[in-house]
Amino acid sequence: MNAGPPARGASGGAVGLVGLSKRYGETPAVGGIDLDIRPGEFFALLGPSGCGKTTTLRLIAGFEQPSSGRILLDGQDVSNVPAHLRRVNTVFQNYALFPHLDVSGNVEFGLRRQKVGRAEIRRRVGEALELVRLGDLARRRPGTLSGGQQQRVALARALVLRPAVLLLDEPLGSLDAKLRKGLQVELKALQEQVGITFVFVTHDQEEALSMSDRIAVMDAGRLEQVGTPRELYEEPATPFAADFLGVSNLMTVEVDGVDADGCRLRLGDARLQAAGGAGLVAGAAATIVVRPERIVLEPYRTAAGGNRVPGMVERTVYIGSAIQVIVRLATGGTLQVSVPNTGGDLDYRHGTPVCALLPAEAIRVLGGVTRPSEQALRHLLEDE
Repeated sequence: MNAGPPARGASGGAVGLVGLSKRYGETPAVGGIDLDIRPGEFFALLGPSGCGKTTTLRLIAGFEQPSSGRILLDGQDVSNVPAHLRRVNTVFQNYALFPHLDVSGNVEFGLRRQKVGRAEIRRRVGEALELVRLGDLARRRPGTLSGGQQQRVALARALVLRPAVLLLDEPLGSLDAKLRKGLQVELKALQEQVGITFVFVTHDQEEALSMSDRIAVMDAGRLEQVGTPRELYEEPATPFAADFLGVSNLMTVEVDGVDADGCRLRLGDARLQAAGGAGLVAGAAATIVVRPERIVLEPYRTAAGGNRVPGMVERTVYIGSAIQVIVRLATGGTLQVSVPNTGGDLDYRHGTPVCALLPAEAIRVLGGVTRPSEQALRHLLEDE
């Protein structure tokens, strides 16, 4: 009798990384990270190429040995446990399916190696294929399947072994954009159904935001910030986290003062009021971030009041659901403003003078000026 998928978190799956580091010669790939992943959580490791996210995943899987630190699975140190003895399984970007075996043969391969009985194999393979909606394709070869179907076979092959943790190394990266979006929804629904811990590596911010319970943003082998998608998007802790997760406007401002209502800032000749700012000192430079969809464009001549920065429309970009307006500020910098597409005509021709309203609650003060991220530098080059 099929008992159905396990209850969420019922089979364990807590992952703990304690001072975990990995070096290749003198080159640090992972730099002493501490991280707790909860049982039954969909957790994403997000960052650019070379940030250490895949190395971290391979360390959890047992494919790499840490240079220092510990890897805990349900409280047990598995740092020196071989990969095949850990209750962990991995789905790779290329799926690594056996072309000479049919779908059923690929899914049952791991069970045969574990010398599971034939009747049990048939039952578990059938359940796994039904779970990923491939029951009617059991006799097909991988080469006759679409990319999305092959991805589901790889998932079934991993899930049939009943791991406590499933590791996914950019499994949607090779799919086209439309199929990838559909499978994001399916993969999240599948994770909620089976209730086991998913650790998902991606460089795609939209994937991380739409699928994850929590996200760890990584850069240069270290953790920049860990939190829910909403926390990371609305309250980024560093310029890198703000810039990598979503489109952002990062600006350097001068601090005029800090009081109980927040902080007073100066951007060129414009005066801004922002919430927060504890620890800032008058006269110091600071970095602020404002998301494009939170900025309101107003006609230059009719705009009045604080938190308004004058500028000129440099160009517009039609992206379907919104119009992206690039505004060149009087200070010389640029703002990206997202204007919802309501079907009407927008009078934002090149050279149109405007004022950008930056609501106080939309300004996130990040603290002192720090290095720009790779993405921020790319935006600057594009603006030139």
